[in-house]
Amino acid sequence: MSISKIHVVMFPYLGFGHISPFVQLSNRLFSHGIQISFLSPSYNIPRIKSTFNLNPSIQIIPLNFPNSIANNTSELPPDMHDTLFQTIDLMQDQVKTILVKLKPHFVFFDFVQNWLPKIASELGIKSVRFSVYSAISTSYFSPHLRLSEKRDITYEDLKNSPFGYPQKYKTSLQTFQARIIFTMLFQRFGDNPTGSDRSAQILSECSLIVLKSCREIEGPYIDYFQNHLKKPVLCSGVLVPEPSTDVLDEKWTKWLDNFPTKSVILCSFGSETFLSDDQIGELANGLELTNSPFILVLNFPSNLSAEVELERALPKGFIQRVKNRGIVHGGWMQQQLVLSHSSVGCYVCHAGFSSVIEAIVNDCQLVLLPFKGDQFLNSKLIADDLKAGVEVKRNDEDGFFKKEDLLEAVKAVMVEVDKEPGKEMRENHMKWRKFLLDREIQNKFIVDLVVQLKSLT
Repeated sequence: MSISKIHVVMFPYLGFGHISPFVQLSNRLFSHGIQISFLSPSYNIPRIKSTFNLNPSIQIIPLNFPNSIANNTSELPPDMHDTLFQTIDLMQDQVKTILVKLKPHFVFFDFVQNWLPKIASELGIKSVRFSVYSAISTSYFSPHLRLSEKRDITYEDLKNSPFGYPQKYKTSLQTFQARIIFTMLFQRFGDNPTGSDRSAQILSECSLIVLKSCREIEGPYIDYFQNHLKKPVLCSGVLVPEPSTDVLDEKWTKWLDNFPTKSVILCSFGSETFLSDDQIGELANGLELTNSPFILVLNFPSNLSAEVELERALPKGFIQRVKNRGIVHGGWMQQQLVLSHSSVGCYVCHAGFSSVIEAIVNDCQLVLLPFKGDQFLNSKLIADDLKAGVEVKRNDEDGFFKKEDLLEAVKAVMVEVDKEPGKEMRENHMKWRKFLLDREIQNKFIVDLVVQLKSLT
């Protein structure tokens, strides 16, 4: 069937790390003639419009969230995510009513809404699981592949990759990483479906999958995933962020302008990562040992005062010792704009896929310190496969790192740049930066995706 205009409904999870890629994809599809309707709880809409720059011509449809437990996942402790999933389940009738009215061709959704493929199928709408994660993590953790090996998964199983997994570089997890993933995806709370249960049902029942990736970067993992899934797996490209239209606050500009080009370290782990006091101490002391100027961004649960927590958690005398070259900041900051400042040359981060891409396009060397989920595999992709960054060494059992481990990683990409492995990492970093900044290449990913979507209508 030939149609003049495709209509796509977007329905991301509540986390801002999920909303942002859905917005980026919406903007790109819209620019290629796709009609977009964007669903989100009403309280998130102001930030979607202001922070994520959703095209103002795109229709945003507010959803009535049936519970006030949280505005988004950054305000939710990890042990409450299962409750949030169940609350999202209560939105089924509301979403179905919207889909009946809109009659879209496709509905793009996230990893939680395992009930959506059935509703879409009943209405003659194709359901598209849009994975905002890297292909290496999507395939490594996929219950569709894991559960084909054995019925009950343990954290020990997760330390090793599934059968037949691409082994260019041996991919495995440390013990502490496997335990975290097991709790997030496979641990059962009462009779409620686990994250793995939801994912398995989605992969089985959805019409197709779109990965926020490309074969140039993750070809073996995409092919492995597609070969085992037996349904269409399309790619959007990594969705390189458009330059921000905002202006960096004068506070940051004045401070950063004091330092030479590419000399400042930005250390930030996003709004949903809360470090322990021990980790904060080692991190702060490690940055001090680098003798480089730095910005350390730390976040705390919303019920705690960042100012009070910073004073309590930072090493005694730290602020005074680094006052001429270091800033500690609590809460949200203009990360993309800080990374793009000419003085910033290194990014110590949690290896979130979007953050990694931002660092590479802004020519900031990568020091990777992952804390959860897909971050563990993203770090391996960048450090082991692409050799475009370095991962901080950690204890196997508890994930503890020492200040010397952070210092060693920073030196590899910022100081020892004329010898290996620093030299190779910088060369690869530049290679992938050139690839990601090639607008013709990146645009072709969206053009191809639009063509493929049209062929499926």
